Amino acid sequence: NPAPAMQPQQPGMGQPGMGQPGMGQPGIAPPAAAEIFQENIDYSIRVPPEILRLASKYVPASAHLGHQTKVPLGAVIRPLAPLKGGEEIAPVQPGAAGIVRCKRCRTYINAFVTFVENGRRWRCNICSQLNEVPAPYFCHLDEEGRRRDRDSRPELSQGIVEYIAPSEYMVRPPQPPTYFFVIDVSAASVRSGMLGAAARAISASLDSLPGSPRTQVGFLTFDDSVHYYSLKSGLSSPQMLVVADLVELFVPAPDDLLVNLQESRDVVDVFLENLPTMFDGTTAEQACLGPALKAAFTVSKHIGGKMCVFQSVLPTLGDGALVPRENVGIMGTPDEIKLLRPGTKWYNDTAVEFSRAQISVDMFLFPRAYVDVASLADLPRITAGTLHTYPGFDAASDGPRFESELRRALTRHTAFEAVMRIRCTRGMRISNFYGNFFVRGTDLLALPNCTSDSVFAFDLQHDEQSLGSSVVTIQSALLYTSSEGERRIRVLTQAIPVSSLASEVIGSVDADAASALLAKQALDIGLKTNLDNARNKLQQACVDLVRASKEGDRPRTVSGYAAPPPMGGQGGHPGPQGGPGDNGDKPLPANLELLPLYTLALMKNVAFRGGTDVHPDERVQAMHRLAGMGVAESKHFVYPRMFSVHDMPPSAGLPSNTPPPEDGDEDNDDAVAGQDRIELPRVLNLTVERLASDGIFLLDNGVDMFLWVGRSSDPAILNSLFGTNSLENVDMSQVQLRTSGNDLASRLHAIACALREDDTPQNLIAKVTI
Repeated sequence: NPAPAMQPQQPGMGQPGMGQPGMGQPGIAPPAAAEIFQENIDYSIRVPPEILRLASKYVPASAHLGHQTKVPLGAVIRPLAPLKGGEEIAPVQPGAAGIVRCKRCRTYINAFVTFVENGRRWRCNICSQLNEVPAPYFCHLDEEGRRRDRDSRPELSQGIVEYIAPSEYMVRPPQPPTYFFVIDVSAASVRSGMLGAAARAISASLDSLPGSPRTQVGFLTFDDSVHYYSLKSGLSSPQMLVVADLVELFVPAPDDLLVNLQESRDVVDVFLENLPTMFDGTTAEQACLGPALKAAFTVSKHIGGKMCVFQSVLPTLGDGALVPRENVGIMGTPDEIKLLRPGTKWYNDTAVEFSRAQISVDMFLFPRAYVDVASLADLPRITAGTLHTYPGFDAASDGPRFESELRRALTRHTAFEAVMRIRCTRGMRISNFYGNFFVRGTDLLALPNCTSDSVFAFDLQHDEQSLGSSVVTIQSALLYTSSEGERRIRVLTQAIPVSSLASEVIGSVDADAASALLAKQALDIGLKTNLDNARNKLQQACVDLVRASKEGDRPRTVSGYAAPPPMGGQGGHPGPQGGPGDNGDKPLPANLELLPLYTLALMKNVAFRGGTDVHPDERVQAMHRLAGMGVAESKHFVYPRMFSVHDMPPSAGLPSNTPPPEDGDEDNDDAVAGQDRIELPRVLNLTVERLASDGIFLLDNGVDMFLWVGRSSDPAILNSLFGTNSLENVDMSQVQLRTSGNDLASRLHAIACALREDDTPQNLIAKVTI
């Protein structure tokens, strides 16, 4: 049985690391002695915010208080995010004791467990089970009840630790990183220039693919038939094998279709060099995506890996054939949701099969008409992949952005054959997961690939009426195979203080993280019901939280009876007679001031807004993108930054002389961007009054950039940026933004590039629309 508390509660201590926050307040009965207690919690041990962002830094002490405060409980997690400053997480090699875990709930030992009996046993901070400390792992405790070797053991002194997994964590030997490319070569792909752009990007990425020299690659093209390519080393050029029977599909020469890149590099280079012109004379307008996927699956299912699919037209042949479902009449009505859901279960079933074979699909779409993204999106969503669309793709204007996104998808840090599980302290439970994955059982997320850009979110919910603990712990464990073929476990553990004060819980809300979490919740509701309910969910969540923040702490109770409030009123300003005043006049807490703005921006976003002007394919892409975004990306996507270009200071576009903040958290820092800390122009509020006819403004939502040029703009500035003194009566499709040649153009180009740089080596290229 859990031991009773070792020390009394310290009432009124609300700061992390200073006693038990919010516990011991008047009217709150002390927890029973047999409940779980964690004392001496070191809240300075935390998971870096770039990896884990909590929607609230306190957890309500009871389900009733949670209902009263209306605070969204949960977090956004990016398990493989690079750390600030390029820090690396040193892997831990388990000793003779192996990896120490709770025998009941399988929690990994962490910095917040309690050691008792002079270090011979430890109490799990998730389920309260007492566990024996293995003899090789034993260490005496100091006078504060902490292990003397705590600082030398990362798992007991840090919020994030990475183990090298022993053999019992392997179902099969680690497989080599494998990349299989499935490319639509119908006439639409040839005309748009997609083939050439894809070939260039793949060729430029070959030297940087993870896992060399073990990396394997394969290629398959398709139009109204399926084309295999034998890339056997020693061949002077690849051999093309065509299978036109889409019903009785067979795989010729299966051993030569997936080859070691290093051994067959010359053949692969020849293939990519010829690919852009190989199908110049094609007349095939249709595409058999379903049979091509089945063929690619047959070739790579024994290994798994990443499959990149490039598609330009609606697949209408063979398995997985789709029919045009576009219906303008129901757009903007509750029935529009039918267009946002898959039209067939084939892609869902296929994706589940892919996930079981450890294959992840990254899908790149180049539509010039309706392609039913809602049905195709099941492939990347269930296999933990990504979805990219380039409507009306033009190689000249869209090519650089597409090539940079494909290079990033291929070369970023990738974990293979991964599974993730998130646990939390008894009394709370994980109620929902958000992101791209397949759930095995009830709570195991299957991730054939997990990359440095993979983002997930989860909801926390009270499972019992009241919490008997002064702290709630959440722990995420990601088991994966590294590109070097090493099986690893990345464990994140975060302690969250519990509070019985509504004001303390509401005052700890992170508006950016809460908005990102609410967006993912609303997306889930929208697809299950309709977009009206999604918008109502966002609005109601914001209104409830604002109202709760104005009510403050409810009147105290003593022995079940209401107690008088303190002098001067409780939860509101004093009225004329000294009693509680009207809460409507009470200002919003500083941390929630931007929440209504973000909520309104979300409701106007392409993913949620009403009306008939949003194409179903465009909306599905926006929903998929928003579902997989981290906190900072989500904020900028729904509330873009607008920079004033025409009057930017001389230092804008140049590296900043200001040193970075010591805490390293620059999510809210709009003064600089990029790895060189390029100084940005001033950011303006998004109101029409800010636009001026003599101004030039850059609008960036993290995905698209738009340059708004006023009719009365200074001709000298126009000449510097576009090489012309006026844009009147000019064909805008022929206007290009200069990137060099003068100071202003160079600085604006530096700003655009810096806004696309982040904490990974694979930077994206921005497309600026004028």
